[in-house]
Amino acid sequence: MSLFSLSSRLPIAKSLIKNRLNYCQIANALRPKKAKSTRKEAQYFSDAKKVRAVGGKGGDGCVSFLQLWCNERAGPDGGDGGNGAHIIFQASNDVRNFNHVGSVLRAPEGGIGSAKDCHGKNAKHMVIKVPIGTIVRNTKGLIVADLGQADLMFVAARGGAGGKGNRFFTTDKETSPKVCEYGPPGEDCSYTLELRSMAEVGLIGFPNAGKSTLLNALTRAKPKVAPYAFTTLRPHLGTVQYDDHVQLTIADLPGLIPEAHRNKGLGIQFLKHAERCTLLLFVLDASAPEPWQQYEQLMHELEQFGGSLASRPQLVVANKMDMPESAANYEQLKRELSQANILGISAKMGQNLAHLLSTIRTVYDRHKAKEQQQYSS
Repeated sequence: MSLFSLSSRLPIAKSLIKNRLNYCQIANALRPKKAKSTRKEAQYFSDAKKVRAVGGKGGDGCVSFLQLWCNERAGPDGGDGGNGAHIIFQASNDVRNFNHVGSVLRAPEGGIGSAKDCHGKNAKHMVIKVPIGTIVRNTKGLIVADLGQADLMFVAARGGAGGKGNRFFTTDKETSPKVCEYGPPGEDCSYTLELRSMAEVGLIGFPNAGKSTLLNALTRAKPKVAPYAFTTLRPHLGTVQYDDHVQLTIADLPGLIPEAHRNKGLGIQFLKHAERCTLLLFVLDASAPEPWQQYEQLMHELEQFGGSLASRPQLVVANKMDMPESAANYEQLKRELSQANILGISAKMGQNLAHLLSTIRTVYDRHKAKEQQQYSS
């Protein structure tokens, strides 16, 4: 093969490789293969939980004296009680929220001792699985455990030790003790469980902006949808799958109202939900008069709350573009928020949702690449 033929084919090969790389970088969202659940009640997401952990009581010791056919006074033979169970939180990939965790957790008690030196059975420890990334706080608000890896454990409440039987108290001077120990109660502690990260994308907007409708259109989630405000009181989560085997979780958060940083409405509770999301997706009602004021009010609440919430990666969408008055408001919105990349959609009619999913993935990948670059440097 001549050198001229190789040099002529080299630009073609470079262009093919470049096109192949560009194709691989674009990830398309996949439509859900399963139909939505037929359950009437919607499953909400619990990202914080207050629990009371009570360790198991230790088993009581036994007072007993052995009587044989050849010796009616064979001595004390009371056994010890068994140990009460601990309550243990274990980080696991099997669970994603705290819906399965009860408000009061009581560990089983240890078995009581019996005659013939029979000790009581030690109770089996109560292991409760929690999502990876769970933060455990005590009543003072201090972090006492950070379960950031799989199979990490935290003993929330220790069980009481088993009481001693009268055989334990036998001495050279006291050969027939008639005393035993009661099993002490276990520890009684209160904790607050919090998730460090709830979802990759959090939907933020005023009440009745169409956040629940958007989550319903993008995922298999079934949040309550109604034409009045505050239909969402707890977060709902849905998952979007891409063709490169990447899944992004989208959270429908309760509506935000002015002065939420002063705990009005759902207030601080809402802002804590938003703090556990990586990407903030602002959903504005394009049919409302002056929708750009909604964005300014939302940003004001995030800045007043403090922390890094206002500096998170953001994406702004104008919803309800199927309404007649939305077209003029959308053009004015783009002029007012010229620094933001605004995307017009209609969650109810399914307009421009595929482009929205591609944009979400692009912004999320750019944020992750920046985090990796900062970590490596």
